[in-house]
Amino acid sequence: MANDLQSFVELLEARDQLVRISQPVSPALEMTEIVDRVSKGAAAENKALLFDNPASYDVPVLMNLFGSERRAAWALHVEELEALRENLAALLDTQLPEGPIPALKRGKALLDALRSAGLRPRRVRNGPAQEIVEKEAPSLDFLPILTCWPDDGGPFIPLPQVVTRHPETGARNVGMYRLQKVDERTLLVHWQRHKGGAEHQRAALAADSGMGEERRGGPAPGTPPRSARPTIPAAVVLGGDPACIWSASAPLPPGIDEYLLAGWLRGEPVPMIECVSQPLEVPADADVVIEGYVDPNDQRPEGPFGDHTGYYTPVEYFPAFHVTAITRRRDPIYPATVVGIPPMEDYWMGKATERLFLPLVQLFLPEVVDFAMPVPGVFHNLVLVSIKKRFPGHARKVMHGLWGLALLSLAKGIVVFDEWVNVHDPTAAAWQALGNVDWSRDVMISDGPVDQLDHASYHQSFGGKIGVDATAKLPEEGYTRDWPEVARMDPEVKARIDDLWEDLGLT
Repeated sequence: MANDLQSFVELLEARDQLVRISQPVSPALEMTEIVDRVSKGAAAENKALLFDNPASYDVPVLMNLFGSERRAAWALHVEELEALRENLAALLDTQLPEGPIPALKRGKALLDALRSAGLRPRRVRNGPAQEIVEKEAPSLDFLPILTCWPDDGGPFIPLPQVVTRHPETGARNVGMYRLQKVDERTLLVHWQRHKGGAEHQRAALAADSGMGEERRGGPAPGTPPRSARPTIPAAVVLGGDPACIWSASAPLPPGIDEYLLAGWLRGEPVPMIECVSQPLEVPADADVVIEGYVDPNDQRPEGPFGDHTGYYTPVEYFPAFHVTAITRRRDPIYPATVVGIPPMEDYWMGKATERLFLPLVQLFLPEVVDFAMPVPGVFHNLVLVSIKKRFPGHARKVMHGLWGLALLSLAKGIVVFDEWVNVHDPTAAAWQALGNVDWSRDVMISDGPVDQLDHASYHQSFGGKIGVDATAKLPEEGYTRDWPEVARMDPEVKARIDDLWEDLGLT
């Protein structure tokens, strides 16, 4: 498998999954229109695109690299996405724990296993990411940053790895937060309130206001006075190993290093180098690294932005990122993506997350057989889950459990099925749900946190949720009739027809 974008491009070409576009194409709208057509076209035509000659720029643009199940799997160093679930399930052991305390112990054992396997990111002295260093007058203008949709507030970097460290604990966070270009040295960081970067911002502001000192009993004698404007060292990593790119989007628990996960996917540690102007480390194989700092007090209007919901996200205030240095390869590739009305490339990035995190969901909810987030639900709007139902109210227990797990807490709708239902078949799932629900009894509606980008909620980040119990009902749940059996053909008859099929002239 490939450990950087250059080798990944070679892999895609060798497997006939890349189209090179030599004609000059503008990163302002034109690339989006091409990628959108490819993403929504026939599967045979859905390939990664390498724009070799972006209009007015020298840096080639790679897009749609995660845009199919096969490419997403190859990017994460496996041949198929289901292998992610199988590999992690094997690491967790086949005997899943019952209850939250054993689950927490197993989760800690998993983290210890990853660390002891030598997969912790390792520091190296140099790497391709610093073949060219610009500290005197760094400028973003060499990058073909995309303007994706006509009403976007400007050019956006949509596929970054934004690296920060918690101001108090020092724990690294790597997040995929879109970045709006303001000028050659300024970006705006759209880290939503539920994400790790926003938590680092809150911690920095709390420490500056004295809240952190109060928790620790006050500043030590002789401590210099606090800065009036706390800043957060940050680095924007572009490219490198596709597994590192994807890991920035992974909804990991706080304190777990995303590059540790990337190391597990790679089967070897991510090599890291020290930044030249900030106290951070970044992947040595990156294509471009934009170093700088985030100023939480420098809040500016960001957006609009044509988002993964298919709608424009309205203008909101987010902090500015001020560039202090730019390092890069001599011949970098700029990775980008387009989000919008589904299906788009981000669906397959989400599908990889879904497959990998199923065993982790089963740590806390061992009755879960499978779950799926269908394309029209744009991740957080709908979760379909199948369970081994064992007692009255079991489906509701699972709904509450999922709403208490990390970013699944933002799910607006959860539908629970019996274990035999294929939740990855939307037609079969819809048939089962619509036929197995009494809407006056089997629906649970509540309020809770929702995605900050959810425009339907009447209050930002807080809105309605619905849970639907589409399982077969038990007498203890108030169902007094006999639940019917599914009408299925006799297996012996099916076998006989299988033998006759080719002679019937129906194929």
